[in-house]
Order: sequence, then C-alpha cells, then structure tokens
Amino acid sequence: MLYLGVMSGTSLDGLDIALIEQGEHTRLLAHHYQALPDSLRAKLLALCSSGPDELARAAIAEQQWAQLVADGVHSLLAEQNLQPQAIHAIGSHGQTVRHEPARGFTIQIGNPALLAELTGICVVADFRRRDVAAGGQGAPLVPAFHEALFAAPGSKRAILNVGGFSNLSLLETGKPARGFDCGPGNVLMDAWIQRERGKPYDRDGAWAASGQLYPALLQAMLGDPFFQTSGPKSTGRELFNPGWLQQHLGTLPALAAEDVQATLLELTASSIVGALRQAQPDCEELLICGGGAHNKALVRRLQALLPQTLVDSTERYGVPPDWVEAMAFAWLAHCCLNGIPANRPEVTGAKGLRVLGAIYPA
Repeated sequence: MLYLGVMSGTSLDGLDIALIEQGEHTRLLAHHYQALPDSLRAKLLALCSSGPDELARAAIAEQQWAQLVADGVHSLLAEQNLQPQAIHAIGSHGQTVRHEPARGFTIQIGNPALLAELTGICVVADFRRRDVAAGGQGAPLVPAFHEALFAAPGSKRAILNVGGFSNLSLLETGKPARGFDCGPGNVLMDAWIQRERGKPYDRDGAWAASGQLYPALLQAMLGDPFFQTSGPKSTGRELFNPGWLQQHLGTLPALAAEDVQATLLELTASSIVGALRQAQPDCEELLICGGGAHNKALVRRLQALLPQTLVDSTERYGVPPDWVEAMAFAWLAHCCLNGIPANRPEVTGAKGLRVLGAIYPA
C-alpha cells in the first residue's frame, strides 16, 4: 500500500509531504517540500491567538492551505510518475492553530474534504481530537510510530523531535512506548532572530553560538511551571510565545541580542536533557529528527550535556530526519483505515487505546 503523509508544523515554514510504502515495515519512497507563502503564514500565525472574525478567516486560510497541499501532492506524484489512484490515502495533520487540552480542545485546520476533491485521493485527518475526547492531551502522537520504526531488542533509545516545540519518545524493550512534550524547540529562537535580524531561522545555530549564556534569564525561564511537571503533557504557542519571552526579559537588564539567542538555545537543550534524565536516565541513544537536527550548535550542546549517550540523527538508521513526522501521519492514516489504535494512553493520558482520524473518501 502506498500512502502520503502531510505535516505542517508549528514552525510554519512549509509543508512536508512523504510517500511511504506500508507493508510489514514502513519505507520512505519519496518526499516533497512545499514552501508556505508569507501571506498564508501570516494568516495562520494570526489564527493562533484571538482576533476578529476568526471563523471566516480560518475557513479562508484552510482553503488556501488545502490548495497548497494539493499542489504539492500533484508535484510529488508527477515526479514519481504515479496516478492518484495508486495512493491508498493521504494522512493530513492539518495546521494547528490552537492546542488547549486542559480546556478540552485542540484545533487543526486543513479542509480535508476539499483536499480529497482537489487530489482525488481518500484523506484521513483530524487525528488529535479523538484522543482529547478520551481525556488525553492529543499529543504527542508520534511515539507509536517511533516505536514501530526505531524500537530494537535490548536497546534504550529516545527519539527527539525538534520542530517549533520539542518532544521525546522513550523506547525500551519490555516497556510500552512513553513520550511527552519537553518545551520550546525552535519556536522562540526563530521568533527572536526574525525580530532582531530579519532571518527566518538561525542556520546551524551560528548566531546562538556567537553569544554568551545569561544564567539569570535561563533560570527564570526554566522556573515556568510547565518544566516542573512530568508527562503526560503537551504545549504550544498558547504558552511559549514572544510575549512569554518579553515578560522574562522585562525583569532583567538589557541584554545583547546574541546573548538572548544563546540563552534560548540553552533553554531548549536544558529542558530536553532535564526531561530525559528524569524519564530515562540510562538512555543509550538519542536520535534527533525534525528541523532541529540541523542545528549544529544545539546538537553539540545536547551531546555535551549527555556525555554517556550517543547523540545522532535518525539518519543513522536510514531515516532522513526531515521526513519522520510526515511519514508518521501517512502511517496514522494506514492505522485508521485498518482499525488499528494508534494513540498511547501512557503518553497522552487518554482513558484507553483509540483509533484516531476521520475519513474523507475520494
């Protein structure tokens, strides 16, 4: 069976589309990246906080998002000389605009009905809300896929996804997969460099590496109650956003911009390592996926903080780090269509196993 997975994360940089072959194992066949136009990015980002006429703005934005996905799907199929009929289904994550499980909701827009019309392919979407309805966080959902892809007898591995936010999947022989969000991944670093230098992200972490850690700022940020709790837990822009950073900066003397960036990188690294040490202190391998796998300064810092753990990307096992999440949502579509529960109550806190997703036939 061939499936497509579409992931549009909190970084809001673009769409990752993965083509997988799903049999006894999951195999990545091809992939395609579709950049997000600045105008659509601005609309989606604005929907992450309250504003006027939200329903209409969300409806228009998700139409544009679905058209962009359809364009990417058609491009990938053309590159692979495939017809839509060859694809069993598209697993579409949609774009998260609100994630507040404590209030009983999470919202991913993406108009899957329109996407099915535009592509002529069955679409499976809305993966998170069933878990939330069952009392769970609705996130992270990838630990089950990480377990299927990376678990190995006798190993103690953690899979770290660093996108806008960071999350860990803990894999250990004889134990159910566990996982949780750690805190900010790239979201604050991206926002700061955009504000201070007009760049979308800090390539290789070079700007952060040019600055100096400011311990008082780091300790103040790590004092947030989110970091004091263990899983199940998830987070998003509702908590960690530029306003949150400004609140902390406002209590301190003026800092050099590069020192703030260095401290934000340390926040990401420290929150990941602190969570990992608490949950899996004898971790042997930390495998990184997501955009953060390319942040050389962050990877170096993680290795320095975890001298007894091998820190590498998922490429070590033949899975390119940029496409793991898109592959996961293709796999989740396969699970939905085959009635396979894909949440993990140990991860999300849901009342039990649930089949995730809503089906929009072609």
